Amino acid sequence: MPTYNTIMSLAAGAGLLWILGLVRALRKPGEFAPEGWALTAAVLGSILTLTGAHMTLTWPLAAYFPFDNIIFGEPSLGFGVLLLAAAFLLWRRSAAITAAPDPGAHLARTARPLGIFVFGLGLAMFGIAAAGMVFQLFAAPPEEPISGAFAEYPWVEATFMSGLFALVGVGAVLFPFALRGFDSAGPKLRPVALVAGIAWGLAGLAFLLFGALNYFTHIGLIINTTA
Repeated sequence: MPTYNTIMSLAAGAGLLWILGLVRALRKPGEFAPEGWALTAAVLGSILTLTGAHMTLTWPLAAYFPFDNIIFGEPSLGFGVLLLAAAFLLWRRSAAITAAPDPGAHLARTARPLGIFVFGLGLAMFGIAAAGMVFQLFAAPPEEPISGAFAEYPWVEATFMSGLFALVGVGAVLFPFALRGFDSAGPKLRPVALVAGIAWGLAGLAFLLFGALNYFTHIGLIINTTA
């Protein structure tokens, strides 16, 4: 049952928090260093693209949970490629970005064509969240430490994980509109951008911590089922 949503969850959570950090840095143009943000995006994007592509193209990766290929693989692949694109832009155009009167508005104008794909990914997140609730997915087997304590109550983890995917979806569908929150007078955030930021911040932190926890629970599951 090969799965590796541990490192994927860590990278996805860090990637969502990276977006919020980037927006915050853009609000201080004098202190903005594109190269550092580019390197971080390249690291996270590489992890998500490689693991997401393998999970997406290997069908089914896990015989007992074939839907994991769709739930974890495809969103990770899409997010990973977006992060790699951001890394390329920030690195390749670092001089132009820092020289722009308003780096935030400059990047927002560049990112607008990607808005439709991000919007589509947001709708996909809603689909995954709905499937998680309707079909009671994400429940851990009783052999898994901590999470397995709720094996008899599959709705608990289904609600938690579906809620995380829904939060990511909220931020993604608002992304094209949030880009308009940067005006020529400076990176002034509109309420829609704040809502998207809160949704991605909560989901990013949760995915980061949940991925770290899974390093213990997944190792325990393997030991308990192979001993």
